[in-house]
Amino acid sequence: MASFTLHELQCFDAVVRGGSFQAAAELLHRSHPSVFAAVAKLEHQLGLNLLDRTGYRVRLTEAGRSFHRKVRSLLREAEELRTHAKQLAMGEEAELRVVLGDLCPLPPVLGLLSRFFGQCPQTRLHLQFEAVTGPWERLLEDEADLIVHRVPKGDVRMEWIDLGRVAMVPVVAPDFLPFQPTTAITPQQMQGFTQCVVRDSARRPLEQGHFLVEGAPQCSVPDQFMKKELILHGMAWGHLPRFMVDAELRDGRLLSITGRHFPGVIEELVAARRRDRPHGPVANRLWDFLARHAPVLRPARGRVGLPRLRGQ
Repeated sequence: MASFTLHELQCFDAVVRGGSFQAAAELLHRSHPSVFAAVAKLEHQLGLNLLDRTGYRVRLTEAGRSFHRKVRSLLREAEELRTHAKQLAMGEEAELRVVLGDLCPLPPVLGLLSRFFGQCPQTRLHLQFEAVTGPWERLLEDEADLIVHRVPKGDVRMEWIDLGRVAMVPVVAPDFLPFQPTTAITPQQMQGFTQCVVRDSARRPLEQGHFLVEGAPQCSVPDQFMKKELILHGMAWGHLPRFMVDAELRDGRLLSITGRHFPGVIEELVAARRRDRPHGPVANRLWDFLARHAPVLRPARGRVGLPRLRGQ
């Protein structure tokens, strides 16, 4: 009966991923001879040729390809088992690091965090505020345990809880434009007017700016609150979360220029954490708490909505 070790399976998998024994040795931080010997021993114990060594790059045989599919599944389960063991070994965390993004509605989210941490007096909440792709960077560089923001949902390193949808609305102050705003306003018409944008707080930004009018002058601010004040004072125009400007749109202090050329956008607000990292007991309880109380926002409409213009 064949008997093999996890180490031998890891060496075999690394050779397949790296394409050579030298690349596998570098991946595993081991010597070339030790990796070669582990794979040769695995093949001998199985009575199979798993690798074709005749070419420049090592390739899987048919038997090797089938065996490797099972090995990948087993290695994933072994990693999950190690993560679970780390979680069991953790005591209650002394601190949890939470990052709120610039799209986060503070009253409902801070209300939830206050309720949860009021029940965990031994765990200190370390709270940070970041903008644009800053929350992702903090999470992916292990500087945050949890973020509340939008995330690229295709990134397999993250798991998330949907908290609601945030409508981003293009707005101006009533006397900002020298002409009457309409639903047909174009980017060309807005090129001569200062557009306010939120600065990305990431050290290495991952995205280009959103909603930018090419050729328009810009001013940048650290957060949506400062952006709102500049727009209210007629110093610029820009997109703001609808939950921040509902009252101003109702009483006419701000006007929406939503239309065919400036449709706005719906962003998905989530709580997110690393899928590939262990989480302590308090972090897991917080995750379950947020899942039970989601969503935290009233459902956003499918469309951003029609503009509120003077005379309407």
